[in-house]
Amino acid sequence: MPLYFGVFVSLFAYLIGMELKKKFGWPVLNPLLVAIILVIAFLKATGITYTDYNEGASYISYFLTPATVCLAIPLYKQLELLKRNLTAVATAITAGVIGSVVSVYVMSMIFKLEHVHYVSLLPKSITTAIGMGVSEEAGGIVTMTIVSIIITGILGNIIADGWFKLIGIKEPIAKGLALGTSAHAIGTAKALELGEVEGAMSSLSIAVAGLMTVVSVPIMSGLI
Repeated sequence: MPLYFGVFVSLFAYLIGMELKKKFGWPVLNPLLVAIILVIAFLKATGITYTDYNEGASYISYFLTPATVCLAIPLYKQLELLKRNLTAVATAITAGVIGSVVSVYVMSMIFKLEHVHYVSLLPKSITTAIGMGVSEEAGGIVTMTIVSIIITGILGNIIADGWFKLIGIKEPIAKGLALGTSAHAIGTAKALELGEVEGAMSSLSIAVAGLMTVVSVPIMSGLI
């Protein structure tokens, strides 16, 4: 099997997802979600094992960190806006991180999750590039962490518009901070669709929320 076969399959599936989203405009047709479904269907239909597919597809992960760093560009363009709203921005991101880790703790208590599952879910709202390392250091299951991060991001991307309208959020800064803090890079993709200010604030949230989660996970992991 060609070395980069998995890369081509992944990119082709994602392009199909983008075309479907562009044609129909349905929130549920998130390109990443569509790509995941198509790749799974393709592997099942052809009998190709995940191991063989991932030999090539794993190269995509090398672009995670530089792609995340590139999100600093829209933030730089809105630097003055950030300075004027620094206190509100810091408060919002802090509240988002606390809400994320506390919600995982509460759900883990309700469903009586084991420690390894609990710590695997704690980094669910930060970007994969950071979440994988946080989970590994805490003794979690990295694969479970990646799945929870992807589901969180896709769900945030899909429901963002409807949720903002439902609860009456119209301020671009608030939208961006909410998406970046709760739905990381996938949420930021949605924020960039909404506008330049939303994208900039969401980009900031990814970095700050990631750092705060790195600090908070070791503290929270000892509670269960």
